[in-house]
Amino acid sequence: MNVELRAVHDSDLPVFFRQLNDPESLRMAAFTPADPSDRDAFDAHWARIRSSSDVVRTVLADGDVVGSAAVYGVPGEREVTYWIDRAYWGKGLATAALRALLTEVPERPLYARAAADNAGSLRVLEKCGFRAVASARGYAQARGAETDETVLVLEG
Repeated sequence: MNVELRAVHDSDLPVFFRQLNDPESLRMAAFTPADPSDRDAFDAHWARIRSSSDVVRTVLADGDVVGSAAVYGVPGEREVTYWIDRAYWGKGLATAALRALLTEVPERPLYARAAADNAGSLRVLEKCGFRAVASARGYAQARGAETDETVLVLEG
């Protein structure tokens, strides 16, 4: 599949909202909004990040919207995040999207966080050059429990 990134269009938001409400995806992501079904909160979140200095992109696979990828935060502490539709897991799309994003945003260091048991996301990050540097524990809304988290860094 051909993976590309582009600016987020208004028409992408219903796709992102549907993806955010997939129960298995929520469980794997773990650290999610308190109420992913709150469309008003979702729309406010996307309006805020689209008007910020964050780098936010739609992920396309063969022209279809399959997710999002972003770099956000203050310089020196910026983090990457991505969300790929569960129907496309295991096909290399997250890795390709993150590599494209890292080419577009050359600043380093960049950080990432993933639930410690999210082997797929940790594998994506490691393939893109991130290395684990710390562990943390926090409340994961999607799991309703304290959850271990791995903190990773990509350095220059």
